[in-house]
Amino acid sequence: MTATAEARHFLTGEELDRSELEALLDRAAELKAGRDSGLGSDSLSGRSIALVFEKPSTRTRVSFEVGIAELGGTPLVLRGDELQLSRGESPADTGRVLSRYVHAIAVRSGDHDPVAELAEAATVPVINMLTPLHHPCQALADLLTLRERFGRLEGLRVAHVGDGNNVARSLAILGRAAGVRVVVSSPAGYRLEGGLAELIDDPKRAVEGADAVYTDVWVSMGDEAEAERRRADLAPYQLNEDLLAAASPEAIALHCLPAHPGEEITEGVLYGERSAVWDQAENRLHAQKALLELLLV
Repeated sequence: MTATAEARHFLTGEELDRSELEALLDRAAELKAGRDSGLGSDSLSGRSIALVFEKPSTRTRVSFEVGIAELGGTPLVLRGDELQLSRGESPADTGRVLSRYVHAIAVRSGDHDPVAELAEAATVPVINMLTPLHHPCQALADLLTLRERFGRLEGLRVAHVGDGNNVARSLAILGRAAGVRVVVSSPAGYRLEGGLAELIDDPKRAVEGADAVYTDVWVSMGDEAEAERRRADLAPYQLNEDLLAAASPEAIALHCLPAHPGEEITEGVLYGERSAVWDQAENRLHAQKALLELLLV
């Protein structure tokens, strides 16, 4: 294929301004509503997208692979140990080579810097499917879910409780672009840095008036050696019935999954009537389809 030097990447979420984000969410909603009729089924016809996974995945892999196929494209799933990356080939050279074969590259990695290096050398769009610093595709699904539930984004308040991690960071970045007020509540040592969101240590104060309360796992892949310490430190930030009751009466519960009921979230909240978690998971598919169209069509 002929590569282009004008590729546009999606690595942190900062690449989208408000109007582009609103248009993307509009298209995601349209694709969701028209899924049964095959809406968009030829928009990626003749396009191949490499999906590089250095870590195991359920939602990310399935949503991207199915989404690309539904848009008429060809997904090419590659594990990290199947590539020369595992034998020392540089991310930059991997980006240069894959750019000659495919129309876009999406990467899920345990380190953000190699993904940025790959994108700098690539001449096709590169999508960050997840790194320890950013998870912008999840934030797109979060915003789509919020808009479905409340009919708007401007002026909503979302409280993220627990670890100020990649999910919190991406929610803060894209939430700010959408007009959502994001509050992050974490203990010392787990706080989100960079001035991206309002920080409130006390979780009950953080969720006051919140339209949504969001949490994530306490022990992510790579954190296993510190599992017991992390559980002890983050225990006061559990998303339970009492904490959700301190939010707005109409507040919903959010979680990017996989969840560990009894740790960061109770079973009653995860599976309860105020949970929007399963809508979030579904909306990964629709938001990412709209993202692919934005970058490739």
